[in-house]
Parts: sequence; structure tokens; C-alpha cells
Amino acid sequence: MSDLFVELKAPNGHKYKQPRGLFINNEFVASQSGETITSINPSDESEIASVYAAGPEDVDKAVAAARKAFKDPSWRDMDTNARSDLLYKFAQLIEQHRETLATIETWDNGKPYQVSLNDDLGEVINTIKYYAGYANKIHGQVIDTSPAKLAYTVREPLGVCGQIIPWNFPLAMAAWKLGPALCTGNTVVLKAAEQTPLSILYLASLVKEAGFPPGVINIINGEGRKAGAALASHLDVDKIAFTGSTATGKEIMKMAAVNMKNITLETGGKSPLLVFDDAELDQAVKWSHVGIMYNQGQVCTATSRILVQEGIYDKFVEAFKEHVSKASVVGDPFKDDTFQGPQVTKTQFERVLSYIEAGKSDGAKLIAGGEAFKDVGGKGFFIAPTIFTDVKDNMKIYREEVFGPFVVISSFKTEEEAIERANDTTYGLGAALFTQDITKAHRVARLIEAGMVWINSSNDSDIRVPFGGVKQSGIGRELGEAGLEAYTNRKAIHVNLGTRL
Repeated sequence: MSDLFVELKAPNGHKYKQPRGLFINNEFVASQSGETITSINPSDESEIASVYAAGPEDVDKAVAAARKAFKDPSWRDMDTNARSDLLYKFAQLIEQHRETLATIETWDNGKPYQVSLNDDLGEVINTIKYYAGYANKIHGQVIDTSPAKLAYTVREPLGVCGQIIPWNFPLAMAAWKLGPALCTGNTVVLKAAEQTPLSILYLASLVKEAGFPPGVINIINGEGRKAGAALASHLDVDKIAFTGSTATGKEIMKMAAVNMKNITLETGGKSPLLVFDDAELDQAVKWSHVGIMYNQGQVCTATSRILVQEGIYDKFVEAFKEHVSKASVVGDPFKDDTFQGPQVTKTQFERVLSYIEAGKSDGAKLIAGGEAFKDVGGKGFFIAPTIFTDVKDNMKIYREEVFGPFVVISSFKTEEEAIERANDTTYGLGAALFTQDITKAHRVARLIEAGMVWINSSNDSDIRVPFGGVKQSGIGRELGEAGLEAYTNRKAIHVNLGTRL
């Protein structure tokens, strides 16, 4: 076996063959420079494997393959039923390899295996199936003008799409982007996050088996500042879709402007969760826990600012602290009872710890956590679930995205105050609110400046429903039928049936 693959045995005993190369034109190849990046197991800080890292010259090669495939009749002129069947077969292959993919995701990312297996892989499979169903339902319309003209529109693919995915949900974010891009007839160059490349490379090994023509799906590894920048600024890329931090999203916007690429950005958040006096307290507590502590708090829509009406503030804080202490079981991500694994990298681990220190120095009240969690073999990037109360709106921990198992809680008096403070942020991704007054619920939901609002739940997104933000939380929408808009142009065609000059 060449050095493009390596036999690995995961901590749960699962053995598999890990691709190490760049997947270009339906084959794995080494990077032209020979440079590699090493993936680290965040549970014990050991090296898992090194993979080839793309440079600008490799990006050129992948984009050229995607452009050639986009123009090739085998993909361009494929019957839409056949395209649907192709995507559905891809979903079936992912299902067949579900345990391997979940194992790699947990090993490389640190999320609990049960989350990888049931939540993430379930979402991947269902997203690809969902867009397989749309492949033969992309249509334009006839617009009635006058008997002298036939005017109609057609939906056309954009072309070569660069897709840059994050490390918190590698496979799920890949599916969110691949599904709509492929079902509408585009070709793709997808860059995995340099922190978590392994599951995406294994996914690439299923592309050829599914029957996709060479060059339709290209998957590369590499550092954001090299491979990501080369992709975002490439003159032969028609679109960039990015999920990640707001700061990086702004840089990608600048680079994409070189040829005015179509862009979709899903960036940061500091999402509020409002608990009104009339809320069902038990449910508000449980959903608040899921809303911030799920996936080690590494969720862009995490409801990390909890605002509680003063009449139930003390009760909520006590109940929430108690629930977190029982529900947030920190441990080995391959153990079935683990709720919270390690943060994805040492950098992220240290970032969360720095915010804990900022909260203390700013005078917020630490009532739980606030330190590294050392009871999982003494190694790994584990952090005890952290709760700060009596947090003021001007504090760093209230205003900035932490991206960890870290929540701030504050009280409010009136509905108007809650809305004003919820909206006092540069972000606008998600928001949640808890009340049994249905009129109030709808009223507040309309006044909150966010792309998504959950009423009496938090972060229970659905692949059939549009996902995206406002303000500095992004541009455009993913998922649902709205996700198709990001990958098609509407071409207007005017047919003269009688106007003569």
C-alpha cells in the first residue's frame, strides 16, 4: 500500500484504511510540495495520522478538474433522475460506512461517539437524501407578458463551487454544502478544516464508488491561510461557501471580491436565550443546557447568553446549575454515558480558559466549572462545564463568542428590556425564548434580530428548514429549499413571437 493510505486502529478497536492524500479527479494524490499536517486526538493529545496539505498549486489542479467536469456532458447533461439516483446511492454508501465515519469523527474531533453515530451521521445521510429528492425538481417558470412574447426562466448551476468547512461538525457541514451544490449540477472543490481532516477524506473514498464522474467532487486538506485563501481568491471559482468565524468570513469576502464570486457565509454567534416568568421552568432549564453544552459548546448557534426574568431568576440559576452537574458528564468520548468530550484542539482549550480568567477579572460570579477537567486520564483538552452569573452587558464574556461549555446568565425586568439586550450584539444567528403565552412568544420572535428563533426549545434545527443569520453572523441561507437558491442562477429567456421592427 502506498503512503496515500494508512491502516489505523481507533480507541474503540475499529480498524480501517485512512486516506492521506488530496482527492482530485476521483483519485488520491500527494500534495505537490509534499507538505503534511498532523491530526491530534484531543482526548489524549496523541498523534493520529498526518495527511497531505494542499498549496496553491494543488488548488489550481483541483479547480481545473472541477471546471473540466462542469463542462463535460457526462455531468452537465446528466438526466436529473440519474443525478438524483447518484446522490441517493452516495447516501446509501455513507449509511453502510456509518460506524467507521462516526469512529473517525469522534477520534479526530472529540465529540461523543453516540453523537457522531446518531446525530451527525443521521444528519449527513438525511441531508444527501433530501437533496437527492430535489435533483429532479429544479425548474423555472413561464411569465405571461403578451401574445407577442414568450418569456421564461431556467435555473442554472453556478459552476465551480469552493466550499470551506469548519472543525466542529466536519461531516455534517460537508453534507450541508455538497447536497444542494450537486443536486443543482455544480462541481465542487471542498476544503476540510486543518484540525479535523480525517473523516472528510474517508468520505471522499466513497465518491468514486457512488459513480460520480471524475472532477465533480474534489476534496483537499490544507491550512486556511494557504489552501483556503487560494480557493477563495481563485479566478476560476464561481462561488465560495464558508462556515467558520466572523473574522475569517470577512477575509474570505475580501478575497472573493477579486472576481465578484457568489458567496454564502455562516459565521459567528452570541445567541440569546430569554426565559420569561411564565415559562415552564423544568423545560427551560433542560433546553438551556442542550442549547449551550451540546457538542462541547462548539456550536455556532449555541444559546450562550441566558437572560432570565427577575421573578424566577434565582430559581432558574439553582435548577440550571443542578441539571448541568448531573447531565454534563465529562469523559472519554467513546464511552456511552459521556455527554461532553474534549475541546477540539489545544488552541480552543486555551481560548476557553482565557475567557474564564476574563470573567473572573471582570467581576462576574463563577458558580460552576471554571477550570480544566483532569479526571479523564490526566490528559486531553477537557474543560469543566462553566457557568457565570450576575454578568453585565459590557463584560467581555457577555459580548464575545467563546465556543466552549461556557454560559453567562443575567436577569431582566421587562419584555422590552429583554428584547433590547438580546439585540445588543453584532451577531444575529439564532435566539431562543421560553414562555407559555403564545401571543408574547410570536411578538418577541418577530422583534429579535436573528436568522432563526426557537420558541420553547433551543438549537433543535432541521435540515428541511432554512439555516443562517443576519448582521455579522452571515450572508445567505443553507438547508431546506432555500439552500438551492445559493447554488443556482435564474436565467431569463425572451422569445419574440411577433414584434417586428
